[in-house]
Amino acid sequence: MTTSPTLIVMAAGLGSRYGGIKQIEPVGPHSATLLDYAVYDALRAGFGKVVFVVNQIIEAPFRERFGTTIERHCDVAYVIQRLTDLPSGFTLPPERQKPWGTGQAVLSCRGEVARPFAVINADDFYGRAAFETLSRYLAHAVDKDGFYDYCMVGYVLENTITEHGHVSRGICTVDDDGFLVHIRERTHIERLDERIAYTEDGVTWIDIPAQATVSMNIWGFTSSLFGELECRFPIFLENNAHNLQKAEFFLPNIVGDMVQEKKARVRVLASDAQWFGVTYKEDRPRVERAIRALIRQGIYPENLWQ
Repeated sequence: MTTSPTLIVMAAGLGSRYGGIKQIEPVGPHSATLLDYAVYDALRAGFGKVVFVVNQIIEAPFRERFGTTIERHCDVAYVIQRLTDLPSGFTLPPERQKPWGTGQAVLSCRGEVARPFAVINADDFYGRAAFETLSRYLAHAVDKDGFYDYCMVGYVLENTITEHGHVSRGICTVDDDGFLVHIRERTHIERLDERIAYTEDGVTWIDIPAQATVSMNIWGFTSSLFGELECRFPIFLENNAHNLQKAEFFLPNIVGDMVQEKKARVRVLASDAQWFGVTYKEDRPRVERAIRALIRQGIYPENLWQ
């Protein structure tokens, strides 16, 4: 069994805002995707296994795309995030069309992960330093003194906004010792002229400080998280029985609840890196320019997996 941490890549989203399978959209030379660059950085930082969470629609093209590259360099597993993967006693509402959210995505991996692990999105660029910091932390992560030992990489909000629409971010409060105090997922954040704000109803907008710390769904956990997710998923379904068409089991909200309950301590590993990702097709040219710049600087080779 490997002694290095595992990387879970959440890639089951259907990309409704993007309009395609953005997880395998090329943004670099030799058809490299953002996911290629993330895994490349993770392997260099000491991660030993990658678990891809996909849906049935993209499983075949996903395996075809990465089977000849990433699978040659590390242990790889594929997990299907299924709508029907529900706790005993629950049935799938006929109107439900999309997966149950990032919490269920991670829970789907419970049979593939036995060691401390990191979680990322498939369509975000996090930067090499983020994986190096995560790997160092997870090497010593141990639940003790009644607390789960978790971490997250925190980004500056204004560094994570697209010019082409809204984004989802976990808005964080961090104490003076660098631990997470509160986090709540906001699914509609936009830049409005000189301000950044979120809305939950499309009418009322609430300002967020540009320097606020946000989660980009890049986390570090011990395997204790799986037991918590198994306990909390049926509670989530019960509490949202009136809105099972749209309700999502968000990982940031779950972690935030554990912090409030004093079950987990989450170290926030600060990053001032400039985010880029492909939330919208209009984001792609900027991402391609950024990747090219990093190659010119010698941070990445022209061909990642050669």
